This record gives sequence, structure tokens and C-alpha cells, in this order.
Amino acid sequence: MPDFAEPLERLIAEFKRLPGIGQKSAQRLAFHVMRSPRENALRLSQALIDVKDNLTLCSVCNNISSSELCVFCSDPHRNRKFICVVEDPHNVIPIETTRSFDGLYHVLHGAISPLRGIGPEQLKIKGLLERLADPGIEEIILATNPTVEGEATAAYLGRLLKPLGLKVTRIAMGIPVGSDLDFADEVTMLKSLENRREV
Repeated sequence: MPDFAEPLERLIAEFKRLPGIGQKSAQRLAFHVMRSPRENALRLSQALIDVKDNLTLCSVCNNISSSELCVFCSDPHRNRKFICVVEDPHNVIPIETTRSFDGLYHVLHGAISPLRGIGPEQLKIKGLLERLADPGIEEIILATNPTVEGEATAAYLGRLLKPLGLKVTRIAMGIPVGSDLDFADEVTMLKSLENRREV
């Protein structure tokens, strides 16, 4: 027998599907929605639907975008000599918060992980190689996470890109090994970018 009315149980079950949300947090969120005005619930549901219906991947860098080009690729003021390679779209945010990198990005949508069956062919590497046909690109910055998978991905990309004659650098290890870029503060992220090394 359920502890709550069926619609509330269903909402709790849906919140529990979200990463980092356990039973107690799901209950708190569900009760908050229940107590909030109907307009708030409608805005929340519309925001969820809009994310699914109106977002796509940038046709150049694979970042999340609401149009064919993301805000970075469509910005004429970005420095097109540098491409910073990250694992996931949310990894762009800590780099942008440093306000010191004005280049472009390339999002791989993952990292090499043989244990999870993810090889280079599952990542968005082909698009990166196509972008390197542009003679104006001078440096590729590998900003994958400092995890075993991120290091493996950076090593693979380094071996792949180095023969192309480009400068290939890796962000410095100001970020704790085994961590994620999301947890890096601005100063740590800034130092990591400043102290990157050639691969």
C-alpha cells in the first residue's frame, strides 16, 4: 500500500529518477510542488518540455544550443585560434567563469571508458578533426576531466592530433585528480588553464 496519494507517489518516483535525488529529497520536492501555486507547476512543466523540444547540439562544436550554432560558435568576438576540448557541455561553465578563455569549444559527449564500452568511435572526435582543416587554428587545449577516463581520452587525442602539426596542450593539474570540472572553483580553473602543458 502506498504511503501517499497516487499522484504524489508518482511525482516522488519521477523526482527519484534524477541524479543525486534520494527518497527524502524527492519527497521534499514533491511536497513543495504540491503546496506551490498551479502557475509554478505549469512553468516547471513547460520548462521541462522546452528543454526537450527546443534544445539541440551546435552543428560545429556539439555544445547545447537553441539554434544551429551555440552562443560561442556564433560569437564573432571569440578567438578562433584556440579550441578547448571538454567531455560534456556542463564542463564549459567552469572554464567560462574564469573569464580568461575567449576561444572556442569542442564537446566530446563523454570520455574513453573501456569498462563502460565507450571507445573513441562513440565520442564526437570526427567533427573535431574536420574543424582542424581551418588553417587559422593554432592550439588545441585538452580540458578533459582529471579522471582515469579523462586522462585516457586526453592521451588518445594527443597521439591523434600531434602529427597534424598543431600545438596540443593539456590543462594543468590544479584540479584534484579523480574530481570533476564542475567542482573546481574559479581560481583553480584559472590556474589550470594558465599552467596547461604541451602534450
